[in-house]
Amino acid sequence: MLPLNWGMMAPGYLGVAILILALNAAVPSTVAMSAYAGSVLLSAAGWQIAKWERASVRGRNQAIAAAVLSVVIPAVLFGFAIAYGVFNLRMDPLLGAGGVIAISAISAVLLSGRAVALFGWKIAVWTPFVLLSGSPTAYAVLAAFAVLCYFVVRYQMRLDRERAERNLADARVHNRAIDILQDYESTKQGWFWETDRRGLLTYLSEPIANLLGTEAKELLGRPILDLFEMGNDNREGERSINFHLNARSGFQELAVRAAGGEGERWWSISGRPVFDSFQNFCGFRGSGTDLTEKKRSEEHASRLAHFDSLTGLANRFQMSQTLERILASPQEGNRECSVFLLDLDRFKHVNDTLGHPAGDALLKQVAQRLEVSVGDMGRVGRLGGDEFQVVLHGRNSTEVLGQLAGDVIRSLSQPYSIEGQRVVIGASVGIARCPDDATDLDLLIRNADLALYAAKDGGRGRFHFYAKDLHSAAKERSEMEQDLRDAIDQETLDLHYQPVVEAASETISGFEALIRWFHPEHGWVSPEKFVPIAEDTGLIQEVGAWALRRACRDLATWPEHIRCAVNVSPIQFSNKELPKIISSALEEAGIAPSRLELEITESVFLSDDAGTDAMFAELKKIGVRLALDDFGTGYSSLGYLKSAPFDKIKIDQSFVRGATQPGSRNGAIIASITSLALALGMDTTAEGVETLDELDLVRLHGCSHIQGYIYDKPLSFTDATKKLAAGLTAIARGPKSSRAARQTMLRKIVLEYGGQYYNGTVRNISATGALVEGLWNVPVGTLFRLALSETLIVTGTSRWSKKDRMGIEFAQPLKLDDKGAIEGLSNDSQFSVKRSIRKTEGAVA
Repeated sequence: MLPLNWGMMAPGYLGVAILILALNAAVPSTVAMSAYAGSVLLSAAGWQIAKWERASVRGRNQAIAAAVLSVVIPAVLFGFAIAYGVFNLRMDPLLGAGGVIAISAISAVLLSGRAVALFGWKIAVWTPFVLLSGSPTAYAVLAAFAVLCYFVVRYQMRLDRERAERNLADARVHNRAIDILQDYESTKQGWFWETDRRGLLTYLSEPIANLLGTEAKELLGRPILDLFEMGNDNREGERSINFHLNARSGFQELAVRAAGGEGERWWSISGRPVFDSFQNFCGFRGSGTDLTEKKRSEEHASRLAHFDSLTGLANRFQMSQTLERILASPQEGNRECSVFLLDLDRFKHVNDTLGHPAGDALLKQVAQRLEVSVGDMGRVGRLGGDEFQVVLHGRNSTEVLGQLAGDVIRSLSQPYSIEGQRVVIGASVGIARCPDDATDLDLLIRNADLALYAAKDGGRGRFHFYAKDLHSAAKERSEMEQDLRDAIDQETLDLHYQPVVEAASETISGFEALIRWFHPEHGWVSPEKFVPIAEDTGLIQEVGAWALRRACRDLATWPEHIRCAVNVSPIQFSNKELPKIISSALEEAGIAPSRLELEITESVFLSDDAGTDAMFAELKKIGVRLALDDFGTGYSSLGYLKSAPFDKIKIDQSFVRGATQPGSRNGAIIASITSLALALGMDTTAEGVETLDELDLVRLHGCSHIQGYIYDKPLSFTDATKKLAAGLTAIARGPKSSRAARQTMLRKIVLEYGGQYYNGTVRNISATGALVEGLWNVPVGTLFRLALSETLIVTGTSRWSKKDRMGIEFAQPLKLDDKGAIEGLSNDSQFSVKRSIRKTEGAVA
C-alpha cells in the first residue's frame, strides 16, 4: 500500500504550507497551523510505517490501517488547513486551490502505481473543502468523484494485476534455465565448473567444493587438475584431461577420481572450449556428475556375479565356469573330475523356528567347516539356499571320495552355537564323476543331483554315488509325488488304527492312527515310501491336518475312555498354526482334548529354542496328551525331559526286537526307560511286540502299555469299531519266540555233503538260517557246507525237511551291513562256486 519513499510527502506538505502562508496576507490561525503541523508529522512517519508494513506478511486490515494513518489522515489535515483559511480567514480561493493542486502533483508522483492509495488521498484532501463549503452541489460533485474513483481504481487494479502476472510469467521464463541449474546444483545431481585460458578455475559449484572439504572461493584461481587424484588407478583420466585441455577440444563423461574429501569418490566430467566474438580462446566450461555409487555398484555386481554374498564362497555361476573349464580342457586326462552336491538336513526347521537371521548365521558356519574339510582337494561353492557344491579336479578313487564325503558329513553334523542356542543339523551328499558318469556339464550335475536324492531317500546323513538305476528311481519318485497330490485332493488316503493295550488288564485303552494309501495301480503303498516325499515337498502339512481331523471324527464315535494317538511330523510341529488346527479338529468332532494324544519324535528338540517350549505350552494349554515317540533312536538327550510336558514315552520296536536273544542288552535298556518314565510320572508303551516271549519281557520290565502284532495289526475304522463293540479284552496271539528277520529271495547256490555237490535254491535267508529248495527228504541233522557266493561259504545243519524243502541253521550267524543286508552275497556262477568250495576243502568247520 505504501512506497518506501512516502516520507518525502512531509517536505512537500511543509513547502506548500510555507508558500501558502507567505503569499496569504492574513494572519494564520492556531487551528490551521496545527493542521499543517499534523499533516507534516504524520507524513514524516511514513518511512517507518512503510518499513513496518514490509517487515513481515501483513493482513489486509493492517495494510489499510497503515495507509489511513500515513496517507488519508495527513491529506485530511492538510486539506482542512487550506479550506479553513479560505472560508474563515479570507484566503484567496485561487491560492488555496493552487496549493491543493501542487501537493496533489507530489502525491501522484510518490503514489504512482498505487491507485487505491492515490485516489484515497485525493478524496481525503478535497473532503474538508466540501464539508466547510456547505454546498449541496459540492457534496454531489464529491460523491460523483468518489464513485468515479471507485471504478477507475477497479479498472486500474485489474490492469496492474494483469501486468504483474505478465511480468511474473516473463520473469519465470527468463529465470527458468537459471532456476533449473540452481536446483540441479543444490540437489547435488551434478555440478558446474569454468576455467580461464590458463586452466585456472573461475567458477565452481559450491556443493562440490563442500564435498572436497573447502569452499568454492578457496578453489578459484587454482588449476582444475587440483580437483582430481592422479594416482595409478586414474592415469587414463589424467592423460585424457591433459590432452583435451592442451588441444582445446571438447570431451564428455571422462571418469576421474576426486582429490581430498572423505572416502573414495569418482566423478564423470564433461567440458567444451569457450571462445569470444573474435574467436579468441577464453577457457573451458563444463559439468560433472557423481560416479561413486555407480562404481560401487559395478564392483558389487562383479562380486555378486562370481561370489555368494552371504558366505563368500563361489556362487553357482562361478562353479559352473570352473566345471566348464575343466570339461573343455584340450587334453582328455585333464577333464577328469568329481562333483559333490550337498544338501543340509533339517535346515528348514532351523529357519522356521529361529528365524532367517539365525539360518544365515548357520550357513556361514557351514561354509567355514566345508572349506576346512575340503581344504586344497577342491573348490567349494554355494548354489543357493542350503545347497552347496564341491568340485574336485583330477581322478580320485571311490575310497578317497567316500572318505572325504564322510568327513564332510561328520564335520557338518557337529553341534553349532547360534545366538546362544545349540543347533544340530546334518548333511547328505551326492557324488558324480567325469568321465565315468557323464562328460557333459548338465548331465554331470543332474547325475550328482540324482545321487543326492538317493542319499536322502536312504535316510539322510549319508553319501551316495551315482548309478544308472537312479534315473528310474527319480522318475518313480516324481510320479509318486504327483499321485500323492492327487490322493490328497481326492481324499483317497485312509487311516488304520492299531490297538494300544494296557499291560496289567489286557484291555484296549486306545489306538494309534496310522496313515494308509491304496494306489489304484500299485496297491497299498508303504508310509515309509510316501511320507518322506510328503515331508520333502511340504505336503505333510496338508496330510497331517487331514489326519488330525479324520482321527478326531472317528474318535467321536468310540467310547469316551478310548484315546487315539496321531503322529505329528517335526515340520508340522514347527508350524505356528498347529494349535489352531488341533483346536478346530477337536471342536468339530466335539470330543474332550484329553482323548487325543500327539506322538512327537525327538527331532523337534534339535534347535533347543524357546519356540519349541512355547509350542509345548500351547499344546498343553489345549489339554491334549503328548507322547515322546521312538525314544532312544534319534538325538536322545535326557535334558529335555526335565521341562517337556510328556505324558508317555514310547519305546521303539528296535529295542523290543531281539530283546529275548541270549546276550542282548535290549532288556536292560527297556528296564531303564520304564524306570525313568515311572520316576517322571509318565506311561510307557512298548512298540512292535510280536511274540509271546517279547510280551513277557516288556511286562516283566514294567511297560504300562503294549502295541504290536501280538494283539492285532492296524485295523480299518470299521474293523476297529467292531472290535470295540465286541469287547475291550485283548487276546495275545503269536509265536512263542522271535526269530531273526528274514529276507525273501530266489538265489541259486551249491551245497556240499560227503564230497558230493548239489544244486539248490534259497527261498529266504536270515542271519541265522535259510529255507533251501531242491533236495528231497533230507534227514534232520544233516551237516552241509553251503556256497552262497564265491566268497561266502558257511556251514549249516538241516533242522526240518518236507518234500524238496528244508530249513538250514547256520553254525555261525552271518554278518549284516548297515542296511540289514547279508554281507558278501554276489551274482557268481555255479562253476566258480564249486571251485571255491574245492579250494577251501576242509577249511569250513
